[in-house]
Amino acid sequence: MLDIAFAKPTLPESGALVLPLAEEDLGGGLVAEWDRLLGGHLARGISAAEFKGRKGSSTTLYAPGGGLSRLVLVGLGKREALDATAAEAAGGAAVTALGKEGIAAIDARALSARAPGAPSPADIALGAVLRAWRFDRYRTTEKAEDKPRLSAVKVLCDDPGAAKADWASRRAVAEGVFLTRELVSEPANILNPPEFADRLRRLEKLGVEVEVFGQKDLEKLGFGSMLCVSQGSAQPPRMVVMRWNGSDQKKKGSKPIAFIGKGVTFDTGGISIKPAGGMEDMKWDMAGAGVVSGLMAALAGRKAKVDVVGLVGLVENMPSGTATRPGDVVTSYSGQTIEVINTDAEGRLVLADVLSYCRKRFDPAFMVNLATLTGAIIVALGNEHAGLFSNDDGLAQRIQDAGKAVGELAWRMPLGDAYDRQIRSDIADMKNVGGGRAGGSITAAQFIQRFVDGCPWAHLDIAGVAWSGKDQPTVPKGATAWGVRLLDRMVAEHHEGRALAALAPEPAEEATALVSGAGSTSPAVLSEGTPASEPLVPTPDAATRPAEGPAPAPRAPRRPATRRPRR
Repeated sequence: MLDIAFAKPTLPESGALVLPLAEEDLGGGLVAEWDRLLGGHLARGISAAEFKGRKGSSTTLYAPGGGLSRLVLVGLGKREALDATAAEAAGGAAVTALGKEGIAAIDARALSARAPGAPSPADIALGAVLRAWRFDRYRTTEKAEDKPRLSAVKVLCDDPGAAKADWASRRAVAEGVFLTRELVSEPANILNPPEFADRLRRLEKLGVEVEVFGQKDLEKLGFGSMLCVSQGSAQPPRMVVMRWNGSDQKKKGSKPIAFIGKGVTFDTGGISIKPAGGMEDMKWDMAGAGVVSGLMAALAGRKAKVDVVGLVGLVENMPSGTATRPGDVVTSYSGQTIEVINTDAEGRLVLADVLSYCRKRFDPAFMVNLATLTGAIIVALGNEHAGLFSNDDGLAQRIQDAGKAVGELAWRMPLGDAYDRQIRSDIADMKNVGGGRAGGSITAAQFIQRFVDGCPWAHLDIAGVAWSGKDQPTVPKGATAWGVRLLDRMVAEHHEGRALAALAPEPAEEATALVSGAGSTSPAVLSEGTPASEPLVPTPDAATRPAEGPAPAPRAPRRPATRRPRR
């Protein structure tokens, strides 16, 4: 992590200076002050570069005088719209523009207004730290000149003491984000379920209680749903239970809050094997478990005054002679039976047992699970929002509000009986996929909901937001740790220092569509990701065809082309 310090404004003797400016600051005293110290070079540079202070813009002035190697101007946009996320983005932009500088100073006085909700200089520091993170553990031949050199940033502000106090909690959250990014970035041959569990034991140094359940423990508990996913792999499964008891005192009737993560350390799809293209990305099918791990580290690191349990189910989904077959029926921890139609719909099988166990053992005030669960959620929402499903309107609203505050957006998706009927099985209590590709993320959520036993619950499908294919203002290309900051924010704003009693969920309203796309079967849409063996459009029964004459005789089935094996 970058070394962060806070100090009163002075002209650095060397290195780089970053000057974040709102549009209204260009003719103000801050620019005039630095222009005087730099002998007029700043005003001339702003004019020559036509820098307007617009949000997201930046300009670098080289050798501007005063012993500086470079001066970076970062636009904050309109002052009235300036918030913490804009300040963080400015810090990230600063790190990006600093190039090969070893040390730098950032003048954060443009954020000095201490009005309620106004960003803090610590927000710029947080953005810089988040953007500077790098996963380079396995790079052994990288040239020295290609490596980043920035090691320390001094944030200049009017009240360094207050900024340093603000930074303490932000630093703890950044550490949690980095833990998640590291776990999600690791290759699957390194981070298997036992190794993942071993790493989580390190959280004990922060005061987190850690329990690890192995194969025999899970068999004894009756985790038939989760174990059917791991049985094809040489790597044994693990469930890790983490407990942070941060409340000042135990109050009668107070309940913990619970976060549950899917941790498939590599997902081939099992017998329902995935296409080869892009399968290397399935190392981060454990991102939900990674987020829960990072969240627990963040809450413990900043000594959050709340009681929290975090549970992660860790498995590897591989094809082999011992793997679960499509059509198998398994019995979950809850006692409900599941017909496994598709072994690539494995995350919900893991969550089913872990959620049921959490509900029975801890009786939490609410449960939130995170999982890279479905490609269908990416088709629906792209990569800008996670899918949010919940049986509780109040919980869903708190999640969405916290997401907006930190720039991690979630979009509420529907639940209802019409979707639930699609996972009815002919031979078991349910099947693990619906009847087709339409609404795949919703039927997956309906499946999970069957294991929460009436507890207020939210499911976050993070398949589209767990990994970034390009650099972002505060996120380098790769693992995003989406969800750590959102859930930390929600806990801080709504649940810290409060006794959480057993509350009935606020029922989510279910509406019946008056106008819908039911019955629409566009081959172009349905073919997206459809296996070749799955028909794109259902063939109408002969009895439903218009009676225009005798129905044609059915064709004899074609013999599939076969190739005689070579001897």
